[in-house]
Amino acid sequence: MCSEVSTDRLSKSRRDDKSTTSNTYVMGSSLAKNDIHIVFHIKYHSMEIRDKDLGQVFAYIGGVIRNMNGIPVEIGGIGNHIHILTSLPKSISLSDFVKRIKAYSSKWIKALDEQYYEGFYWQAGYGAFSVDYRNLDQTAQYIRNQAEHHHRTNWRDEYKQLLDEAGVEYDERWAFDD
Repeated sequence: MCSEVSTDRLSKSRRDDKSTTSNTYVMGSSLAKNDIHIVFHIKYHSMEIRDKDLGQVFAYIGGVIRNMNGIPVEIGGIGNHIHILTSLPKSISLSDFVKRIKAYSSKWIKALDEQYYEGFYWQAGYGAFSVDYRNLDQTAQYIRNQAEHHHRTNWRDEYKQLLDEAGVEYDERWAFDD
């Protein structure tokens, strides 16, 4: 409590000090915009998300992101993996953000059809790649075209390409493990 008072007095005394140059500014708040492309896969022994359920799953994940003060830009994928383009909230770590998305969506998916999705799980890991604000539209388009994209390539090759393009070092023995 005492340090708060002295900090307030110090800030006030600096504002009142006429010798301070006019180019001195105090940063009043924390501002950040971290656009992230997140990718994660179902566990290999888990059933895939049915095509008829994908739209609902994407919408639900968007709501989870908004509830954490994130901004979902684009969410897409196919039955065995999800791509999320989002602005990461400044109040939560990336790992906690992804953990919550996976936990809430997994529980929700299981409730969609308790018999079909009884053994549904997301894979433990994820890939996360920073996205330059000038490339948001291009990344969103890539996510929207997932169904078409996967007529030409499989999940493993796509993920390896994303890792390679981002310069992420990985060991294939562990990168695709449940």
